[in-house]
Amino acid sequence: MLKKSYFCAILLSLLIGVFTLNSCSVVKTTGIDYGSRIDGIADHPTLNVFANQKKEAKLPVLIFVYGGNWNSGNKKTYGYAGRNFAKHDMVVVMPDYTKSPKASYDEMTQQIAKSIQWVKDHITEYGGDPERIYLTGHSAGGHLAALAVMNPKYGVDPKSIKGIILNDAAGLDMESFLRKNPPSTDQNYVATWTKNPEEWVEASPINFIDENTPEIKIYVGDETYESIDTSNKKFLEELKKYQPQASIQWLDKGHVAMVSQLFWPWSSRFDETREFMNKQ
Repeated sequence: MLKKSYFCAILLSLLIGVFTLNSCSVVKTTGIDYGSRIDGIADHPTLNVFANQKKEAKLPVLIFVYGGNWNSGNKKTYGYAGRNFAKHDMVVVMPDYTKSPKASYDEMTQQIAKSIQWVKDHITEYGGDPERIYLTGHSAGGHLAALAVMNPKYGVDPKSIKGIILNDAAGLDMESFLRKNPPSTDQNYVATWTKNPEEWVEASPINFIDENTPEIKIYVGDETYESIDTSNKKFLEELKKYQPQASIQWLDKGHVAMVSQLFWPWSSRFDETREFMNKQ
């Protein structure tokens, strides 16, 4: 047991060293007020920014929306992911948002839309280019990122967003899912989605795909949940009507591993993200 603990301690030290070296040129600014207040919600989420201090030219911006089944999660968990992306010549913005049952999907999406507006107004102060904004999200975060841009009720001009990267995104077709699986109090789904089918339509990014939709890159894990597999395939089918080149990049991973891979600085996802940005 002692030898095992000693080995684990050494391994942990080595990993911390790798992470530290990887992030030494990245400046993290925390607790930034992005105007997230919504009537009736006491929470006042903030955002973090990760910027490469060695870069002088304006860099593209990646807004990273984490997941957590719409009822959990914290931006602090994803600090290494933010630093790793920032090391690849981009400014990373990571907003918190209010979770269910304190907020519905609609209120969460309003907050993500507010974070997008904050980026447009302030990201030059951190070396970012407001003309090159991208969003990415894992699981529920993919849903919120896509919905904030694609549903016009949130006031984000889709033409002002260069691209969206969906990482094993959940909830792309909540209308179909909830008609088959009506929301209950389990996992706060009534609070998140309501029992109103009209709300489920509004909550589904698939219903807002059109010629103005920014280019979308899609990752899905081979071992993800069936509902995510199904909804991403259906989403792609609709997306290809406007973006014939769109495809799913399948990875040999489960749902959690699709985001935990971003904690490792050698993940191929960082270069792939930068390549996606360079194409726009």
